[in-house]
Amino acid sequence: MSLRTRLGSLFRGPEEFDLTSGSIGKPLFFLSMPIVVTNLFQTAYNLADTFWLGQYSTDALAAISFAFPMVFLLISLGMGISVAGSVLVAQYTGADETDAAEYAASQTVTFAAIVSLVLGVIGYVVVGDFLGLLGASADVLPMATSYMEVVSLGLIFMFGFMVFVSLMRGSGDTITPMLVMFGSVVLNIVIDPFLIFGWWLFPELGIEGAAIATVFSRSLALFVGLAIMLRGERGVRIDPRDMVPDPAYLRRLVRIGLPASIENMGRALSMNLLLVIVALFPDTVVAAYGIGTRVFSVVFLPAIAVARGVETMTGQNMGANKPERAERAAGLAAKVLFVVLSAAGVLVWVAAAPIADLFTTDPAVVESSTKFLRYVALTFGFIGIMRAYTGSFRGAGQTLVAAAISVLMLGVVRFPIAWIASGPLGETGIWLSFAVSNVVGAIVAYTWYRRGTWRESDLTESTVDVEESAVETATGDD
Repeated sequence: MSLRTRLGSLFRGPEEFDLTSGSIGKPLFFLSMPIVVTNLFQTAYNLADTFWLGQYSTDALAAISFAFPMVFLLISLGMGISVAGSVLVAQYTGADETDAAEYAASQTVTFAAIVSLVLGVIGYVVVGDFLGLLGASADVLPMATSYMEVVSLGLIFMFGFMVFVSLMRGSGDTITPMLVMFGSVVLNIVIDPFLIFGWWLFPELGIEGAAIATVFSRSLALFVGLAIMLRGERGVRIDPRDMVPDPAYLRRLVRIGLPASIENMGRALSMNLLLVIVALFPDTVVAAYGIGTRVFSVVFLPAIAVARGVETMTGQNMGANKPERAERAAGLAAKVLFVVLSAAGVLVWVAAAPIADLFTTDPAVVESSTKFLRYVALTFGFIGIMRAYTGSFRGAGQTLVAAAISVLMLGVVRFPIAWIASGPLGETGIWLSFAVSNVVGAIVAYTWYRRGTWRESDLTESTVDVEESAVETATGDD
């Protein structure tokens, strides 16, 4: 019996349910559950690095705290392409326009490769100066720089696999990316300590070894993903004949995806700007910030996954001209996520110290991490509300609205509070800024969504244009 068959009792493929008819809860559940697992595997990359480097040295742990936001920033700059591709594939799938969906996926892969190569070169050149501006100490800067140089050179593999996951999700297939990610994560976890500590025949590479392990594992996952899409037996298919760069299609990608890139850049810039404040404190606080943000990345997996599920359901139902189903999906997701993440927050508040102790043996880092986790934990549920509604905005093509909410939450609320409050309150002011911004983000997202402007998406016009472009390419028309 194959692994896919054995997982059939827990996960279902897109052929087993219809996102545009019937119940809301069941298809959203089966669409989101594999995304939860996929994102858990995704986070395992960072957690494995954090764990092993925490055993290696406190400076290495602080270095990864500086490097991770820059990785996020580089990927965020090109993330709009994958979001736009996923939305278009979802809407075409909902409208039963298979050829147009395949053309959208093929063009997305092409431009994603181009953008990631450019960003990788830029990242490699500026990494040292950028991390220096963030305030990395003399002991931390060389290690963070070596990590980011490796990641920048391998950015095409890391970003390429993310695009594969997005396109398959847009078609409704979330199981295949989950299985590919599983193999990649197992490989990364196995080789990580060998390269970091120099076990067996391998040299001791420290933090650079962690970067090499991550890039190597992700590159193998990308090759598998490309093979799957070229065969076209699962999810969406890509066709090499449709991968010749189409400038007209690039404009559509930019129109839909640029706000999504702005949203994710806002998140990344917020993390980097907060690091400027965090870097004013000892390295133990920097390490605590790294531990806390990684714990949050695990806790928020359900919110991110369900938001992606809502995005796909909204896209397909907008394509099928059923906006009322999209609204019901977003409302259900917001309620469920609030309850689930609030319960998780209570658990994290109670177990904050043992959780921090998993990542480091430094008592000062454990104490600071515990405070960070407890200040933020009881606001986890509000992140779920915000994610559910911004996911629906993206699925409807209203990526600019989702971006505005994110920028408001992070740039107008979180960063100013952290900057002002860190003076009189110290590191506590930074932790407090997370809690306040989480609540404000949820209130704004819910209020904006209730206005109903997302129903007025102009994406329908743009998707018709893309369909015409696909037909022209297939027939050779000018």
